[in-house]
Amino acid sequence: MQQPRDFSIYGAVDLGARQAAAQRREQAARGAQGAQPGSAGAAGSFVIDVTEETFNSQVVERSRTVPVIVDLWAQWCGPCKQLSPVLEKLAAEAGGQWVLAKVDVDANPQLSRALQVQSIPMVVAVIGGQLVDGFLGALPEAQVRQWLSQIMAAAEQLGVHPAQAAREAAADGRAGAGAAGPAGGAGGPGGPGAAGAAAANPVYADAQQAMERGDMDAAAEAFRKILAQSPSDQIAKVGLARVELLRRVNSYDGPRARREAAERPGDVAAQCRVADIDLAEGRAGEAFDRLLGVISRTSGQERDQARQHLVGLFDIFSPKDPEVSRARARLSTLLF
Repeated sequence: MQQPRDFSIYGAVDLGARQAAAQRREQAARGAQGAQPGSAGAAGSFVIDVTEETFNSQVVERSRTVPVIVDLWAQWCGPCKQLSPVLEKLAAEAGGQWVLAKVDVDANPQLSRALQVQSIPMVVAVIGGQLVDGFLGALPEAQVRQWLSQIMAAAEQLGVHPAQAAREAAADGRAGAGAAGPAGGAGGPGGPGAAGAAAANPVYADAQQAMERGDMDAAAEAFRKILAQSPSDQIAKVGLARVELLRRVNSYDGPRARREAAERPGDVAAQCRVADIDLAEGRAGEAFDRLLGVISRTSGQERDQARQHLVGLFDIFSPKDPEVSRARARLSTLLF
């Protein structure tokens, strides 16, 4: 099986592939609008409206200096109307530590497809041009705050220091990184040692480049080097888990694997192979449900084999991912 083109280190979509086309559309838009930004948000605003034409500069490029939280919503969506005010409130409180970009999915169908939107509200974080994490549904404010704290920690690890960007923007008058915001804050990034993108671990770049050229062995080795020095590095842990998944999937004959799983429902290894394939193709719920089904109808060594494989797949996602949370809850009821 070929490596999925949209399967990146930090999330299920690699934004870099669509950057060139978006940039061409944006240049055309600038020509029609003069120096005006393409979105409804004013320069330096912490909440901006983003379209397919402005996504490249307002989200992808901006995310290289400050995390961008993308809120995908629609006028008809009731839960969206509950979540959006929470995000806007927290963006104002952050004072430029991150930027909220709002995308109307009905008005931007191509962008919605590129981001693989299946239900809304959907929120994703973009750091350094990559989707890092996200969640579905209208979470309570406390859970959103917890998720944002994880995003800011990931930004620090990736060398994106929003506090420094805010200070620089305030100094030279540039728009975009929240110049009016504070230079730091309790629990926020940007403290001593925040020296800019040069402080990012270069092995991340090595791993990304290895994945782009299809060298999974080199990518795995790059992540292991990080983990040898920093065993708690969550980004490297997730990256290695994803690389290992791709290595397994690339060794499978997809049609044969699905045929064997259908013919032998009691074959745990066959079910694990198809779960891997489903997950690599973006069907996490189906992958988890397949293995939960195996766990529900087996016992002893076979059940433990399925359980270990399922828990290994959980490592590919954020612990707060809704599908992971659902599957963990179901797993607990099956085991205890």
